[in-house]
Amino acid sequence: MTEPTPPHDAPRITDSHCHLDFPDFAGETGQIVARARAAGVHRMVTICTRLRNEPQVRAIAEAHDGVFYAAGTHPMSAAEEPMATVDELVALARHPKFVGIGETGLDYHYTADSAEVQQTSLRIHIAAARETGLPLIIHARDADEDMARILTEEHRAGAYSCVMHCFSSGAGLARAALDLGFYLSMSGIAAFPKSGDLRAIFAAAPVDRILLETDAPYLAPPPHRGRRNEPAYTAHTAKAGAEVFGMTLADFAAQTERNFERLFSRAARASSLAGAA
Repeated sequence: MTEPTPPHDAPRITDSHCHLDFPDFAGETGQIVARARAAGVHRMVTICTRLRNEPQVRAIAEAHDGVFYAAGTHPMSAAEEPMATVDELVALARHPKFVGIGETGLDYHYTADSAEVQQTSLRIHIAAARETGLPLIIHARDADEDMARILTEEHRAGAYSCVMHCFSSGAGLARAALDLGFYLSMSGIAAFPKSGDLRAIFAAAPVDRILLETDAPYLAPPPHRGRRNEPAYTAHTAKAGAEVFGMTLADFAAQTERNFERLFSRAARASSLAGAA
């Protein structure tokens, strides 16, 4: 299914992390994707958070040009879902629109009681990222010390690539991730008025390691804060990011596109082939 092309004056942007299979979007996926394209968001990665839902997420990616997908077990679900295996994740990664491993990670905010299970799951996902060469997609909340330790230990055991999705942790974890060559992704949180400390962390990072995302349907940036988020609103976060880095919107959007294509190289190749068709 080919969606409308964006207007010529809209910079091309990628929403590197959204959840198009969530009930919030039921029956509206086509309209959501069309609105994204109209806002210049020409590419999206929709994330599967429970492997049993992978077929539905895959179907969404297959149905829409410019929509790719990733799959893993969200840390908040790690204790209630069957433990993923490296072989299972590697098998899923054979699909041409499968572009990342995760989201996985650690979340001690509500689910600290499953910390050990989360850590085991995280290491399995890292092994799959290492084997496939696809980027790891990390969710981190209230677990900075363990997250930095595990990512560093595993990287010493064998290199892999990674994005810290919806980054809103502390400066220490940001530095640890950047030191490993990883990327930080800006969500609508970075555009919230009271997120000055977070914007300072981003401002201290190399601009060639920044991605954009919505985490839709959550965390809508102003002027939509408090309502359902959707990929089209990545454009608002891009404007906030351009201000953080003192760049024009066009230049910042172009830089984040290069960053995304460097990290998510499978999506970049597929987009290139589609454009040449």
